[in-house]
Amino acid sequence: MSRSAYVTDLRTLQGECSANFLRLMRLLGDLEAGESREVELVNDGRGLGVLSLEVLERAPYTSIVRVSQRGVLDSLIDTPCMRVHLYHDVRMAEVTDFQRQRHFHGRYRYPNARMHQPDEKLQLNRFLGEWLEHGLAHGHSLDLPELP
Repeated sequence: MSRSAYVTDLRTLQGECSANFLRLMRLLGDLEAGESREVELVNDGRGLGVLSLEVLERAPYTSIVRVSQRGVLDSLIDTPCMRVHLYHDVRMAEVTDFQRQRHFHGRYRYPNARMHQPDEKLQLNRFLGEWLEHGLAHGHSLDLPELP
């Protein structure tokens, strides 16, 4: 039985990128290039680590942000780190680098040499959304009294 090829769902991907832009703007506020914000992640009263947002570049129409997390498992696992491009004119944020891998395609043949899933780009942007949403819902800013 042959499986049909994955077809990129642009509407879903664009929706995820638009929602991530709004989440990031809430967390970043008016940070400039070189500035960062740290959010302590908590679930059921237990600390899960610190979400770090660092503005690497900021221009009128685009920004580049590094999103990473550090915590108690740092010495055991490769903790998540991604680079996200924000496009202010279209109000979208897209993951462009994850764990030192760059330039993700909208669709991959499977299997492939890097073992990317057929919808790897969408999955990375969904992961970013869930990560940011958790930070907004359960995080406590270490820089400000309250998240904006």
